[in-house]
Amino acid sequence: MKNACKYFSLYVKLLEKLDYPKELISIGLLEGDSHDGTFEEIRTHLPQLNKSFRRANLWKRDYSFIIPPEILRWDPSIQLKRRSILAKSRNYLLSKALDDEDWVLWMDVDLVEYPPDIIQKLLATKKEIVHPNTVRKYGGKSFDMNAWTKKGSRHLSDLKETGTLVKIHGVGGTMLLVKADIHREGLIFPTFLFGHRNPLIRNDNYLFKKRNLLKIFGISGVINRQFQGEIETEGLGIMANEMGYECWGMPHLEILHSEE
Repeated sequence: MKNACKYFSLYVKLLEKLDYPKELISIGLLEGDSHDGTFEEIRTHLPQLNKSFRRANLWKRDYSFIIPPEILRWDPSIQLKRRSILAKSRNYLLSKALDDEDWVLWMDVDLVEYPPDIIQKLLATKKEIVHPNTVRKYGGKSFDMNAWTKKGSRHLSDLKETGTLVKIHGVGGTMLLVKADIHREGLIFPTFLFGHRNPLIRNDNYLFKKRNLLKIFGISGVINRQFQGEIETEGLGIMANEMGYECWGMPHLEILHSEE
């Protein structure tokens, strides 16, 4: 979590509304590089979270990565660095938080609504890696564009006619359920471009077009597969594929993300 003060109270309220047995839920929280007091805000909630759930722990890890105010966080020029740090953060939290749990449910702090039985709905698929459809308004386009198939051309909102459970190749992290033993076997969030030989990756990954190669790598010429691959959550999806696991999405199970 980073600069998440305005979201955290709602985050806790949504956790408290979960109707999965709370004595079976452990919560791991990581904060880094905030300037709005997020760490202190989270710490005030820890006693209540530890009372309600199996346990709740908080860690801090700063990477000194601050996006300049004149640059949007989606700007292609910063995506390699930004996504690499997100991956490092997720991996660090996983190494600290995972103990004897059976599943890991990744949840972003800026979700604003999801059903109280979301855990049961995800587990009911009996899939080892599964992803609901994160939207900004019900019935709208997918917000989490990192969940895709067909080399990034189709997202969960495009797949509703396909069924209630569809195979995907890239995954996002707004909400993602992963069987814990797959993490224990080595499934992580790649901090670098991963899977350049995998046929499922995008051939026209917007992060790595020629103009960005000039800026990031100081080279020119035609893009080759050396500079292709997927990173962070999408990289996890490709890594899972190479480990022999499948990723699945639920186009009709919509959860709401903040408009910001």
